[in-house]
Amino acid sequence: MAPIPPPLTEAEVADAERELGVAFPAEYRAYLLGVSAGGAVSRLARTERGWSWENNEALAPESLALPFPHPDSYAAEDDALVDREPRAEDFADQHAYADAWRNWDDECGAFEDRKTAGAIVAQEHGCGLATLLALTGPLAGTLWWDGRATCGLIVPLSLDRLPGTPPITFAAWLGRRSWDLLPPGWS
Repeated sequence: MAPIPPPLTEAEVADAERELGVAFPAEYRAYLLGVSAGGAVSRLARTERGWSWENNEALAPESLALPFPHPDSYAAEDDALVDREPRAEDFADQHAYADAWRNWDDECGAFEDRKTAGAIVAQEHGCGLATLLALTGPLAGTLWWDGRATCGLIVPLSLDRLPGTPPITFAAWLGRRSWDLLPPGWS
């Protein structure tokens, strides 16, 4: 097991926030300053490319400052996108269908990226499953389960574990297993 990295200094945290274009939620910021730059969460470190988190290689820097969207906010758009999937029988030839499907798939990829705007992977769980920490918007400082690899959904982690309950905050989440905070039937 790798050693837990030391906390960051105030100057380092301020530099990371400036470079990344985001003010960290208070509880996460306090963790970085008082506990560790990683440990329970993906490590935040300066690399040769600037500040970044481990397990967040696909993170588009420009999306970090955007508000993390509540999953209910894009459900209708998600359904409409699925309904627009090209079908082979609607095209005169295979080449035209393949081009239309590639364009649709590119649109799906961009849409999937927007679903995690303003968030980082706090913990990677394997098989495409992850715990997300919302850094921006009204949901900043809350934790979410990214289960898109298996069920196509992002759901709030919650102490109550009931649908519609508020997501857990960073400080309340520390020391808990994300699996134990999923809605019934998910773990």
